[in-house]
Amino acid sequence: MRALEVSELAPDHGGCRLVDRPVPEPGPGEVRVRVCAAGVNFPDLLMTRGAYQLRPELPFVPGLEFAGEIDALGADVQGWARGDAVVGANRLGAMAEYCVVPANALRPKPSAMPMEEAAAYGVAYLTAYVGLVRCGRVAAGDWVLVHGAAGGVGLAAVDLAKALGARVIAAASTSSKREAIAGLYSPDAVIEARPGFRATVKALTGGKGADLIFDPVGGDVFDESTRCIAFDGRLLVVGFASGRIPEISVNMPLIKGFSVVGVRAGEYGRRFPERGVQNLAAIDALAAEGRIRPHVHAVLDLAQWRDAFAMIERREAVGKLILRP
Repeated sequence: MRALEVSELAPDHGGCRLVDRPVPEPGPGEVRVRVCAAGVNFPDLLMTRGAYQLRPELPFVPGLEFAGEIDALGADVQGWARGDAVVGANRLGAMAEYCVVPANALRPKPSAMPMEEAAAYGVAYLTAYVGLVRCGRVAAGDWVLVHGAAGGVGLAAVDLAKALGARVIAAASTSSKREAIAGLYSPDAVIEARPGFRATVKALTGGKGADLIFDPVGGDVFDESTRCIAFDGRLLVVGFASGRIPEISVNMPLIKGFSVVGVRAGEYGRRFPERGVQNLAAIDALAAEGRIRPHVHAVLDLAQWRDAFAMIERREAVGKLILRP
């Protein structure tokens, strides 16, 4: 089978190459899936150079999430059959023609979603859900400021916040991205992500500031966000796409009465398994009901993995990129 293999941790994904690997066999409690579509996520890129908190043993096949069809069942697997259309996430292995995962890592694919969209919603919308609902306690009518709103996770946060009845301010860096966001999800405001955005946010919210701020960017964006958050607000730390991990003097959240909350959706589910199941069930239900609509920026062949990685690094994509093995 074709697979993208990481044999060495190196900058510019120098340790990655497309290889021919044996088709893996499922063991007890495992399922083999023929991958029809694999989502590309920023952590996938970080793992190729050893810059992510998960450092798999070399060599490994990256790929956090996928959609496909069950191809073979290991012993003791119940509730699944060959040919079932599924979605799943297993931290590794999706960027290949076949992957083997624990049976409990799979969920039925939403019937109305094509494979490409089904591979695009799991990681991004789970992160958005854990951030907004579990960590942010979002309520209808809240003002939610989403940074990096054109990225896969940011765009999911815009869509989900709207579906949950919040008032959404989407921040993005270019006019083309802002136009795309407005056309896709109609947030209450779309603003330019540049220094001085705090004045715009204050004006839009009647002076009080945003109740929730969803920040996958970090750096200067985080610094300025502390100046336009409402009293009792929640500043959600989702990532550091800017490259700088910011620092904060704790007198600021004390005086302004806001919380800084870290968001790690996968770890949240591992620490609280029952809630993790509930989180996945919630986004699956929203997808099945058509209340959330993941946006796929482009679908590329697995051989074009370098192009997909480069598009994410240059922040060109609006929404998710998909590789087709």
